[in-house]
Formats: sequence, structure tokens, C-alpha cells
Amino acid sequence: MASRTPPVAPRSASTPVDGGAGRSGTLATAAAPPGTDAAGTDPAGTAPTGAAPGGADRPRRRLSVDERREQLIAVALQLFSLRPPEEVSIDDIAAAAGASRPLVYHYFPGKQALYEESLRRAGQELAGRFEEPAVGPLSERLYRVMGRYLDYVDSHGPGFAALLRGGSVAASPGTNAVIDQVRRAAHDQILLHLAVAEPSAGLRLTVRAWIADAEITSLEWLADRAVPREDLQLRLVQEFIASLTLTAAREPALAVELAGYFAEERPDGPTGRLVRELAGLFAVPGLADTVARLAAPPAG
Repeated sequence: MASRTPPVAPRSASTPVDGGAGRSGTLATAAAPPGTDAAGTDPAGTAPTGAAPGGADRPRRRLSVDERREQLIAVALQLFSLRPPEEVSIDDIAAAAGASRPLVYHYFPGKQALYEESLRRAGQELAGRFEEPAVGPLSERLYRVMGRYLDYVDSHGPGFAALLRGGSVAASPGTNAVIDQVRRAAHDQILLHLAVAEPSAGLRLTVRAWIADAEITSLEWLADRAVPREDLQLRLVQEFIASLTLTAAREPALAVELAGYFAEERPDGPTGRLVRELAGLFAVPGLADTVARLAAPPAG
């Protein structure tokens, strides 16, 4: 049986993209000299100025080209996280960044380009949330992964929903490529945790189907939040364990691996709780007998 604890790269911290914007991810908007943005930079690129004590002008630090670009991306990402992309305009982004409309167009040809770049950064962050050291029981690792995933869903609700539903007018091959990249990253990380030397087509399909289920379930949860988040987190993990078990029932080699996964599980973990719930289900009057009848080989 293959080892189930392969070394994986430690989860890296998300790269800040606020361009010196401070802890909130956006620059505070301050009064600027006429013809300049909040950083004291006019769209023509002239040197910034500011009023020094005593009325004398003194140079004010100007964001570099890279810093300004990163700041615009960070501000746009924040707005796209709060509202669907079709409800965010270039003027909204410029106002939130304390910049002029021409300055935004100086760095990006239009809102679509800025949206796709913002989405690419968000996709990198979301993909990174599936990274988890391969230490401890499988279901507990996945529980931590889904906690970070739902943190992201919760804080990027409208943008996340617009992206996955594909109903946004800003959808394009570029935006579709971003979410496909996230799905591939999630798929690869789950297979790393399973540590199967040669994953079968059936196992890969099980992982992909679970990722799709997590997306659909998250969207439904965002719509009404009728289920407590902790319950949803546990349910998603248990659904994966159940799907993995069904796949193992059809694949003898995976069944051997499954025995190893279960041997590491704890009674108070997601898998242990699932087993107890199923055992309780079979205690329902008549159900155990029915299951035994269905499990019997067909006559003849």
C-alpha cells in the first residue's frame, strides 16, 4: 500500500496585492491638489506635491508604476468581491482607489482586463486554500481545507457566485480559465492526500464530482445560509468520505487504501461521526433486514 503522507509544500501565505495600501487593502482617500489623484500624481505623470508645514510645498511620495498597478488590482478585487462585476464601473474603481478615470485606463485598457487580472489573483488565493500538510487523519485534513474554502466563499460572496454561475456579463474565456485552474489545483491537492500511486479514472471522477458538489452546495448556502457553516463544513467532508467509500467498493486496490485511511481516523473526527450516524440509521426498525435482503446475491 502506498504511503499516505507524501511531503507537500507548506501552504504559502497569500501575496499581498495592496501596493502599499495598508491593512485594509485599499488606500485611504485624502484630499489631493487640483489635477492630481489621492497619491498626488496627475494622470500625465508629473511629480507629486503636498503642502508642508508653513505653507511650503514639499515632494510627496509617488507610487511606482508597479505599486499603482497593484493598488488598482487590490481595490478592484475588493469591489468585485462585494458586488457582481457588471455592477462595478471604472468610475467606482477610480473613486475607491483615489485615482482618476484616465489613470485607471493608463494601466488597463478597460474593466474586463482589470476584472480578469483581479480574478486571476483571487483564483491563486482560492487554490492555495486547498494546500494542507499531509499530517493526521484524512478527514480532519479535509475538514481544515473546507474551513478555509468556506472562509473565502463567505468573504467573496457576490463575486464568487457570479463567477461560478457563469451568468456574469463579464464572463469570458479568461475568467473561465481561472476557475478551471482552481478546480485543477483542488483536484491535484486531494489526490496528493489520497497518496494513490496511480489514481484510476473512477477515483479521479469521484474527486472531480465532489469538487463540483462543493461549488454547488456553497452557492446554495450563500443564497440563504439556512445551514450553520460548521454543519456545512462537516457535511462536505463526510460526502467525500462516502463517495470515496463507494468508489472503493468497486475497486479492490482502492479498498486496501481505504482500510489504511480508516485505520488513522478517530472516533470524534468526521469519518468516525459518519460511521456512527450510519450505524444509527441501520437501527431503524426494518431497515437492517431490508439492507440484508438487498445485499444477498441474486437467485440463480
